[in-house]
Amino acid sequence: MPAITVDDVLVLPRLPELDPATTRYREVRRLTTAPSGFEGEGFPVRRAFAGVPQPELDPFLHLDQMGEVDYAPGEPKGTPWHPHRGFETVTYMIDGIMDHQDSNGGGGSITNGDTQWMTAGSGLLHIEAPPEHLVVSGGLFHGLQLWVNLPRAKKLAPPRYQDIRGSAAALLTTPDGGALIRVIAGEVAGHRGPGSTHTPISVVHVSLEPGAQLDLPWRSDFNALVYVLSGRGGVGQQGRPVHTGQLAVYGRGDALRVRADASQDGNAPRLELFVMGGEPIREPVAQYGPFVMNTREELIEAFEDYQAGRLGVVPAERVPHTPAPGEGA
Repeated sequence: MPAITVDDVLVLPRLPELDPATTRYREVRRLTTAPSGFEGEGFPVRRAFAGVPQPELDPFLHLDQMGEVDYAPGEPKGTPWHPHRGFETVTYMIDGIMDHQDSNGGGGSITNGDTQWMTAGSGLLHIEAPPEHLVVSGGLFHGLQLWVNLPRAKKLAPPRYQDIRGSAAALLTTPDGGALIRVIAGEVAGHRGPGSTHTPISVVHVSLEPGAQLDLPWRSDFNALVYVLSGRGGVGQQGRPVHTGQLAVYGRGDALRVRADASQDGNAPRLELFVMGGEPIREPVAQYGPFVMNTREELIEAFEDYQAGRLGVVPAERVPHTPAPGEGA
């Protein structure tokens, strides 16, 4: 799981030491296990938010862990052209390469540690697929796609595309150097990630060494979700056991605690976490497939606009693959 790494985490800025006498650690209110399924043209996913009530996820809507899978030649798959309206898609690539193209002119390639942040807003069509050379060769594929809701006032905002290189993420560690923390969006302890968001949120990827503990300051007005990408550990002050594919939903407070088990599996040498939180929007959610609006009437309008071609048209030619930084030609 390469994502973005550093040779020596001890040179990074460090989280502050938290005072246990004044820190309100959040307890875990819900622990769920993601069911497995298939998406797009048939790539395997874990549905990380399955079984969690929407009010506990707000402002997030959906999270898929794509892979981790090592494709044979000819096997890599993506998604066909499809529409979106009313929210944002955030695709974070951990291993492998993914190409994006949309009807608004956005497009590019992401590889280890890069993020594509697409604001669908008023609506567009897009496609995500591995480049042709990866389909031919096969290879490792592992990533995440997060859906972030938009408030009513911004649901019909103009579409926007952000190409976020992994090297732009804010990097920091814990006081003892036991973790590598990558801030993709939002802010953690004064360190801001590169992603520009319509809704106040924080998105973080953490690699926690065996036996290490993470005490992460977290805005008290944000919710807090911790998804285990791989490894084993404990969440909350009670150390409730967690493993790959599980989601911990935290309650109120101003800090999160996670600890990695001292012994990890050979294929998961450390505890890998995807940490999300945001300011709840607290508005009605009406969803039909790729459309997320506030009312049923708005969903009908979105579907009619799509059928009438008002969300855009598929470009005549696919944007040629441009190697992502570090990928090579």
